[in-house]
Amino acid sequence: MKLSELLTDFPHQIDIFPADPTITGITADSRRVQPGFLFVAYRGVQVDGHRFIPDALARGAAAIIAEHDFSADVPPDVPIIRVPDGREALAHVAAAWHNHPSRQMTVIGVTGTDGKTSTTNLIFHLLRRAGKKIGMISTVNAVIGDTVLETGLHTTTPDAPEIQRYLAEMAAAGTEICVLETTSHGLAQHRVTAVDFDWAVVTNITHEHLDLHGSLDAYRRAKAKLFSMAKIGVVLNADDASIAYLPDWVQPNAKIVRYGVSPAADVRATDIILRPDATLFHAKLHGKWLPVKTPLVGKFNISNVLAALAVTVEGTKIDPVQALAALESFGGVPGRMERIDGGQNFTAIVDFAHTPNALRRALETVRALTDGRVIAVFGSAGLRDVEKRRLMAEVAAELADITILTAEDPRTESLAAILETMASAMAARGAIELQSPAEAADMSQPAFFREPDRGRAIFLATKLARPGDVVIALGKGHEQSMCFGETEYPWDDREAMRSALWGTPLLSLPTGK
Repeated sequence: MKLSELLTDFPHQIDIFPADPTITGITADSRRVQPGFLFVAYRGVQVDGHRFIPDALARGAAAIIAEHDFSADVPPDVPIIRVPDGREALAHVAAAWHNHPSRQMTVIGVTGTDGKTSTTNLIFHLLRRAGKKIGMISTVNAVIGDTVLETGLHTTTPDAPEIQRYLAEMAAAGTEICVLETTSHGLAQHRVTAVDFDWAVVTNITHEHLDLHGSLDAYRRAKAKLFSMAKIGVVLNADDASIAYLPDWVQPNAKIVRYGVSPAADVRATDIILRPDATLFHAKLHGKWLPVKTPLVGKFNISNVLAALAVTVEGTKIDPVQALAALESFGGVPGRMERIDGGQNFTAIVDFAHTPNALRRALETVRALTDGRVIAVFGSAGLRDVEKRRLMAEVAAELADITILTAEDPRTESLAAILETMASAMAARGAIELQSPAEAADMSQPAFFREPDRGRAIFLATKLARPGDVVIALGKGHEQSMCFGETEYPWDDREAMRSALWGTPLLSLPTGK
């Protein structure tokens, strides 16, 4: 493909360049450059890609996209295209390279602080059961036809070239509809720029990722960007504070569908019954009230279900009765309120909750499932939003009987310092720090332990549990690794929980040595 063809739909003015080479590939990683490649340089979070332009040229790059001047001897037949944002440019040329695959299908984007993955999977399940040729790109995996591909160790939207490659594979497979989970990182860093969204769905927007965005307002604007991109319609949460500002971002001719328990909702839930094994309610769909039953538990899952019904029934127009029948067979998402059964006489759960709001919802849900104690195990990630460490600890002091503070991807930060911040916040809310398991026997007020090793922390929780209690490990969910320093170590909370239930702590992390 000629360089000029890649830049046909580019949103910025491009200076005339002296040559129009044939491009054989596109990359922002100089190590992957081969002769004929277009190399895109941009300022990264920690590394400036312009440093690697000489390496890209040495490997045979045929053209360079750059944000600013750089020191390198550039052959006269190698065009240099100046752009204000290299990430944005990468997204557009990647889409052009794959012949704009999102234009060949309906694309539903799902964003929000909590519930994105569950809602994405719900939409996928309902549409597949309705007979649609459906694809999905989530922070857990990508589904293309009958093929399931892992999308990474940690949860964020894949980079723009990967997104476009997945979409191209879907287009080649005849996919009608793609459901794309869209994180704030994915929006702010142009990973989904150049995707033609038809529908946008929001779950909620609460405190998270302020390390990247700087403020809650900037985080909201990053999320809201998706709603300015949706051409056909948007699905908004009438119960969430985001309903106050997201409509301002919607395209003039786009349809707005609101969901929730609020009387202002178009897709509304009422007569809610929460059971340990299921959730029942009546939903207003197409102006009619229909009975709903889902095996998903917890009040927060009602919101996820309503969001999925709103975009599938009101948006893509699948039959509501068929959608509700499909809902009963949805088994949930790995690592989201996932029960682990080792023959124990208490309930053991692994959940991904890693924000203050998600932690609150998870603990409120398990509190409703038991007359016993709630024993929570969680931490807070290093090099991420610092404020949520205090907020999550305060939630635990309010809603858990016993909390075990532990590691969660400390990265290059001091794990001891992270735990100290959380412990201080719990103590300030009246929780008592314990030093031995025996002290937990007769506690009448919230208490907590500090156990840096996550395997030992989960094991301690299972040893403290009595018949009828709930042990819940939070923050990692489906993830398959944990980062200490700059190294990813294999880790799965579900394996750690099973090992603990079988009588042995999983000691595979550096803290377990």
